[in-house]
Parts: sequence; C-alpha cells; structure tokens
Amino acid sequence: MSKKLTKRSEDYSKWYNELVVKADLAENSAVRGCMVIKPYGFAIWEKMQAELDRMFKETGHQNAYFPLFVPKSLFEAEEKNAEGFAKECAVVTHYRLQNDPDNEGKLRVDPEAKLEEELVVRPTSEAIIWNTYKGWIQSYRDLPLLINQWANVVRWEMRTRLFLRTAEFLWQEGHTAHATKNEAIAEAKQMQEVYAEFAENFMAMPVVKGVKSDSERFAGAEDTYTIEALMQDGKALQAGTSHFLGQNFAEAFDVKFTNKEGKQDYVWATSWGVSTRLIGGLIMTHSDDNGLVLPPKLAPIQVVIVPIYKGQDQLDAISEKVKSIQSDLRKKGISVKFDDRDTFRPGAKFAEYELKGVPVRIAIGNRDLENGTLEIARRDTFEKQIVNQDDSVNFIENLLEEIQVNLFQKAIDFRKQNTSIVDDFKEFKKAIKKGGFVSAHWDGTEETEDRIKEYTKATIRCIPNDAKEESGVCVLTGKPSNKRVLFAKAY
Repeated sequence: MSKKLTKRSEDYSKWYNELVVKADLAENSAVRGCMVIKPYGFAIWEKMQAELDRMFKETGHQNAYFPLFVPKSLFEAEEKNAEGFAKECAVVTHYRLQNDPDNEGKLRVDPEAKLEEELVVRPTSEAIIWNTYKGWIQSYRDLPLLINQWANVVRWEMRTRLFLRTAEFLWQEGHTAHATKNEAIAEAKQMQEVYAEFAENFMAMPVVKGVKSDSERFAGAEDTYTIEALMQDGKALQAGTSHFLGQNFAEAFDVKFTNKEGKQDYVWATSWGVSTRLIGGLIMTHSDDNGLVLPPKLAPIQVVIVPIYKGQDQLDAISEKVKSIQSDLRKKGISVKFDDRDTFRPGAKFAEYELKGVPVRIAIGNRDLENGTLEIARRDTFEKQIVNQDDSVNFIENLLEEIQVNLFQKAIDFRKQNTSIVDDFKEFKKAIKKGGFVSAHWDGTEETEDRIKEYTKATIRCIPNDAKEESGVCVLTGKPSNKRVLFAKAY
C-alpha cells in the first residue's frame, strides 16, 4: 500500500493529497470544495477536540452554540470584519424550492420565496455572537464572559486542499468580553499560550509565538497573536490565532456595561480559533514516504497487535494471551487494537498500520507463546525489539512517551536547520527560494511588506514574542529597524 505513495522529494503536494486519501482520513465530496472526513480522520479530530476542550474549560471557558446563519445587516455592522470576509461569503437568498414546470421531476428556487433579508452562512461568528451578548451583559458583574463554540464555518475558497483549505471546515471559536483592555489582552495572550502548549505537547509540532503585522491581522482586530509552524516542504502553516478586538465589536453592536464606579462603558473583546487545518499540520510535520506518522497522544490507535499463526488452534491460543495484554494496556489508558481478521495476511496488516501511522505494532506468533516474548516495532524509527511478555506493558508505556518526545525533537531539529538569518535582499531571495523560516529586519511599513511579497511570494509570518531589540536595517529598503521578523512562504 505505502509503496504506491509519491515520494515527498518528487512532489510534496501530490504526496500529501495521496496520503490523506490512502490513509483513510478524508476524501473530496460531491459538493465542490468540501470534504468528507472519514472515521479514522475524524477520530484524530475527536482526540484534538477532547484535549483542547479540556484546556479551555481549565481556563474558565464554557461551551455554547450560535446560529449558522447571520443576517446581512448584522454581518456588516463591524465594517472591517465584513469587508475582510465579504468575498468568501456564501449567502442564502430564498427559503423554498418548488417543482420546475419546465423540467419534469426537477426542482427550482421558488421566485416568490425570496427572503426579506439575505442570510450569510457564517464565515466566523463575531456578528451573531456580539448581537447576542448585548442582551447578556449589563453590569461588571456579568464579566468576564468566556464562551467557546465548536462549529462548522463556510469560506468560499476557489482553490481547496483536504484539511488545509476547504470551503467548509470544522473549528472552535472563542469569544470573550472583559471589563478592561488589560484583561482582554491578557486573555488573547493566554489563548495563544494554550494553543502553543497543545501544538507542542500533543501534536509534537514546535511553533513560533508572535504577533501578526498589520496587513496579516484578522479583519476587525487591533492585534492578532499567532502560532506558526514549519512544514517539511519549507512552508509555514498558521496553526492558530488569538485576536484582541479592542472595543470595535462592542461599539458596532452597542454592548455596554455599568462599571464599578456606576459609569457606562463598552466592553473589551477577544476571539480565537483553531480548525481541522491542524490535521493537515500534523500530517506534514511528521509523516514520511511510507505514510502517516502520528504522535502517540493523538493517535486513535496507539498500539496494534497482529497475530501470526497457522490454523485456528494457534489463533485461539494467541487470542487468549492477547486478551490479558490488551486489558493491562487499557488499564494504563493506552488504546489498543487486536487485528485478528482472517481476510488479510500479516504483511498486508503491517503495511496498513504503517500507512496509518500507528505508533507501536506488536507481532505475536506461536514461537512467542512458547518463549514468553513479543516483537515490538515503533513507527517513527522502524526499530524492532524482542521483549519479554511480563515486561511488555511497562516497556510500551515508556516507548510511547519516547516516541512522542522523539517526534518533537526531530521537528525542532528540522526547524533549526531550516531557519536562516539574513541581512541583505540577495541573501533573502536565496533563503526564501530554498524554503524555511527567514529571520530578517523590516522597516515596519505595509508598502515594504507588499513589495517583498510581490518579489518573493513570502509574507511576514509573525513578529516573534521573543524577538530581541537589535538595531539593523530593513532587508529591502535599508531603512532603520529595531528587531527581526519571521518571513516564509505559507499555506
């Protein structure tokens, strides 16, 4: 199965598209630009969702749900936000179909069923949520309001790619209201930290935390905090963003509160989100020419056991032993699958689980029963070891931790090797062509940023949080600059 994958070095984009389909993660649907997430792909999303949801709740957030449809008048209330998303909006104009009198057996839109006001299919939910918050917030006692929703959104993309960019995708979006500017900024920064912790500790995907430049900022935000990851093809992936919205949405929707001094003021806002794009990031950070490589913390199946046998008697004996191994692993919170299908040979099963990125594979045959051993193989390095059955549970528990750490370290090493520090535009162009992050001085103007993008297709991914004060000159214009920013081509 895995041999049919295009090599990354030959065509990275083709490799990615093939892998998503062959590993049974997702496929294109009958709806242009939309995808079907298959059970194995959705199981990865469920694990991501569970961990993120836990982290959100630990930081005081609650889940709610808001409508899919946004009246156009509400959507356009915050002008920058509306303008930023206008070209991507799907719009509902009618509410009924009818039989087509000119085409028997076909339907048409009923021309008499035109909506009085068009409904935008949410590309993001600030408008409908802030209109709702107006009725929820009267006093400082109602603040902070810390709400998250798990939902789908629609952004009408012309060029789509499974998980990375689709017309409809799944995500979470947090929307919070605060009494002071400092509280709202602290919230936006806190959520950036939550996303970074999730990316690094669960996805084993190192990220750079930083602030977006003005031109890359979320429409309607005063500041956008981002986490940026580097994929194996040298392109950056914006993996999650958190926005300080100031009082823009509160003013647009007239959301005021009475403060402790008895005076009325507009609340301060944030919004933040990550999406199923993270699955694309997971694939492109770790996977290889043989298929998926999944970090154990997010793998739907952490351990697979494949029996090697001749005849039903041997299978029965192996199955009996496997029951106790499965039970002991599950007591440790380890997900394990025993693949005793008789319709596939062991070699085909090995190839399937290699393609699907299962972190640990156990092979057990008749000789292993006699010797009290197991053959344990790890997906990340393909190393195999013969392990005593009595020691196997502790061995596997430690091995899963080791794989998680190894994948993160490997990704860190890759990022280090593919980050360039440059000081002139000739070097800059060479570094961008090679791929990876490029650290360079910038004069702070949108005009220069646009020219660099025009010349190289590279954008400022972020101004890193840990960027040191350092006098220098802009890589393009030679104008003064006091810190370096991070450039890359991006998804």
